Amino acid sequence: MVSDDKQRQVDTCRVNQRETHLTTEQGVRIDHTDDSVTVGERGPTLLADFHAREKLTHFDHERIPERVVHARGAGAYGSFRPHTDWLAEYTTAEFLTNPAVLTPVFTRFSTVAGSRGSADTVRDVRGFATKFYTRQGNYDLVGNNIPVFFIQDGIKFPDFVHAVKPEPDSEIPQAQSAHDTFWDFVSLQPETMHMVMWLMSDRALPRSYRMMQGFGVHTFRLINSRGRGTFVKFHWKPALGVHSLVWDECQKIAGRDPDFNRRDLWEVIESGAGAYYELGVQLVDEADEDSFDFDLLDATKIIPEEQVPVRPVGTLVLNRNPDNFFAETEQVAFHTANVVPGIDFTNDPLLQARNFSYLDTQLIRLGGPNFAQIPVNRPVALVSNDHRDGYHQHRIHQGRASYLPNTLGGGCPAVGDGAYTHYQEKVEGTVIRRRSKSFGDHYGQATLFWNSMSMPEREHIVAAFRFELNKVGHRPIRQAVVD
Repeated sequence: MVSDDKQRQVDTCRVNQRETHLTTEQGVRIDHTDDSVTVGERGPTLLADFHAREKLTHFDHERIPERVVHARGAGAYGSFRPHTDWLAEYTTAEFLTNPAVLTPVFTRFSTVAGSRGSADTVRDVRGFATKFYTRQGNYDLVGNNIPVFFIQDGIKFPDFVHAVKPEPDSEIPQAQSAHDTFWDFVSLQPETMHMVMWLMSDRALPRSYRMMQGFGVHTFRLINSRGRGTFVKFHWKPALGVHSLVWDECQKIAGRDPDFNRRDLWEVIESGAGAYYELGVQLVDEADEDSFDFDLLDATKIIPEEQVPVRPVGTLVLNRNPDNFFAETEQVAFHTANVVPGIDFTNDPLLQARNFSYLDTQLIRLGGPNFAQIPVNRPVALVSNDHRDGYHQHRIHQGRASYLPNTLGGGCPAVGDGAYTHYQEKVEGTVIRRRSKSFGDHYGQATLFWNSMSMPEREHIVAAFRFELNKVGHRPIRQAVVD
């Protein structure tokens, strides 16, 4: 079952309109909604028709900006429970360490490049984002189905997205990397090569959301009760194993059923079967940070499992579909900076940029600073602060004091024990605009990935490169990629 505390909270917002009467937004009953109020049967429509004006005005404002990336998605509620308490040695995050606690979650899967109306089976990265409604606050693990990313520093993210999106003059192609601007960018940015190898592989063509892995991508930090830090990478492994389509299947399915992956997830959950994943972690002692031939802060690199095995933590079960796609799947707001005690960031420059950008985009996409009050985003933990007003404010705050410190409010909300504490990391250096040399190997892990592939998988990668580059019209770009 879905953990009850979140569902009880959301239940207060669910609306069942069976056996009700049609009304305006003000609760006034309406007996006719097929015709506008006019002067005579063929005369002009009257401005006094408040029902028609309200109906049209609401319709005119129903659409909100889609996500810049990850616009096409599907979501589900579920729960997470750790197997044992072994991770308590490394973190104070209760939802990862207490097997008696069943934490409610909402998970959203997505493609990256395409718009909301694009097909599910395109060649693309898939998003795998999970919001844990923990008793210590919301924690968001905002990952992908590929363990690395295209770029090392978030300052390049606008350039990368501009390159992979439809070209600005023609708005073509949709949800594809097979075009000039993407491969022009790739040819000029060697750091993309590892990710491009994954993108050209069958991992970019998952058969089902229930049959793909998920990765936190970045190196994060766990903090234990003594304040000691440990580097961590998060992994999701599907209970059904990892299975992919082949490119010919993808193209045919996109034509016959562009909703293939989201339909599969919905129907399986509706049948009562659910989707299951195991959360695992790779842990690296901080003393071993420099023992690798790559930088742990480089999001274009993996930690090979032969060097640091993935250790199982707990099970994620997705077993309830949303009641309303827009209200829940579209309005859910994930943010890499949503952390709880026991989990902290590292200085990964891509992660640091995401920590800024996600909040910034949600302010415009969801209409202001109060999007955390939307039911799907609300924590089950108590929320108490001095944030006031703004568009879509639903809380009716009592009292005179909306500042700290105060005496008029009894000194509340109080600060005290059990609060979030950042890792006490010593940082020193000169302010510069320069990449560390430890980020410099762009081909070693791309080669490692190629060498790990079977012969059929290699053939699929070569065929994917051939397909993509044949769509590139500018010959020098094709040559630059090959070179």
